Amino acid sequence: MKANLLVALFIILFLSITSKEPDAEIEIQTKSLGAELTSLKYKGIEYLHDGLSFWDQHSPILFPIVGKLRYNETIINGETYEIPKHGFAMNSEFEKIGDHAYILTSNNETLDMFPFDFELYVTYKVDKNKLFFNYTVINKTPRETMLFGIGGHPGFKCEYYKEKCEIEFEQKEEHIKIIPVNITEGIMSTDIIDGNTVIVDKQYLKIKKDSFINDAIVFTDMTSKSVFLKNDGKKILKFNYDGFKYLGIWSKEGDAPYVCLEPWYNTPDYTNSTMEFSEKKDIIKLESGDKFEIGFSVEIIDDDDASSIGTNLKYFSLLTIICLIGILI
Repeated sequence: MKANLLVALFIILFLSITSKEPDAEIEIQTKSLGAELTSLKYKGIEYLHDGLSFWDQHSPILFPIVGKLRYNETIINGETYEIPKHGFAMNSEFEKIGDHAYILTSNNETLDMFPFDFELYVTYKVDKNKLFFNYTVINKTPRETMLFGIGGHPGFKCEYYKEKCEIEFEQKEEHIKIIPVNITEGIMSTDIIDGNTVIVDKQYLKIKKDSFINDAIVFTDMTSKSVFLKNDGKKILKFNYDGFKYLGIWSKEGDAPYVCLEPWYNTPDYTNSTMEFSEKKDIIKLESGDKFEIGFSVEIIDDDDASSIGTNLKYFSLLTIICLIGILI
């Protein structure tokens, strides 16, 4: 009898301790202008920059160029075109085609800046504490190869102004490089430098108030496919940029309360640029009718889940011991 009672109590205690509420899920908001993510909340906490102070955006999409062109112009098929910094997608009205899914189709306005017919799809997918950003480009230009660049630019809340922000690479970086920004022209310098001149122990980037005095820190040749954003020593999110060749880290110089993690497939023009669009480094070449897909993700790190499991296990062990003593007595 006592044995049966013991088993029953054990099962009841186990179920009561290990049962938990459904996993929390990220909540997002987006808008059709720029197909931009405007809010990313987890358990009621906002992780995305508010777009109000220092920088009036949240998470712009960079298309059909990343960064700036030399003299803000480029040559495509013998014609000169002006494309604004980071492209026109961020200021274009997308059509909503689903829940947090959008499409931008080439039109007269885009063709004045970029002589290709295209479809750009942007979708956001939530899976518990992860958010996936997905970009798809289709070349609709008949019998012509489309050239373009693409990237992301989300800004995350972090106390950079208090020098409490840190980037931790997932792996030790033995060969990482930095492409400095030529601050006079706002484009890339040809003087590539060793990334470990700023990374501590080949893994940690301490963000200081003067870190962005020369604009963004642009990394390439990374071993890691993801980084952790830390605030005051605590990991707050994991940022996965697998598939992208460059990672830009940026914030507005001063007391800005955010840091941008920017996955780039290619870069702004270099100081020795010929202005020929086809000669841009890592420019994407997409044949007529073909599709290009790429994406990145954010995973919110919540220590509360792990600590609550540990606490439950302690209570479970204690209650089990008490019950055993009671039954045996």
